[in-house]
Amino acid sequence: RKRRTKREAKVLSKAECNIPKLLSVDDEKMIIEMEYIDGDTLKDVLDDSKNRKDIVQNFAKQVAILHNQNIIHGDLTTSNAILKDNQVYLIDFGLSFFSHKLEDMATDLKLLNQAFESKHHKIFIECNKYFIQTYKKDAIRGNDVLERLVKVEKRGRYKGKSSKT
Repeated sequence: RKRRTKREAKVLSKAECNIPKLLSVDDEKMIIEMEYIDGDTLKDVLDDSKNRKDIVQNFAKQVAILHNQNIIHGDLTTSNAILKDNQVYLIDFGLSFFSHKLEDMATDLKLLNQAFESKHHKIFIECNKYFIQTYKKDAIRGNDVLERLVKVEKRGRYKGKSSKT
């Protein structure tokens, strides 16, 4: 637990995208204090939003910025993204880590794909399209990550499913 707390605090201190500001860390008591983002989770607003395209594109941009810094979120879902003032903020970095591996970035995107498909099944194809377009444009290694995503989807439990890229 101590190691995870230190790692999460380090990620929060290094990440340069829309995330809560790190206020303090006590790794003896394993407490992280951070800014409160007063908004709605994407999970709760995405389906009914008139600005869905803009929201998903902003979400993709934040993920691309994170991946450009070799930071893997580890739990990338619409439950872990907050919309405030038309900006998407990524939250809950408890499973995050640093990695330059395409595999790890692709796995982040696969988890998000699954969240889109299960929680937002009526708009899944639309959201996935907007997300992929923006991610590909903004992520330095976007094309390579998306190529790896196709391979990740073909393995094991993902066999038979494919990304709508």
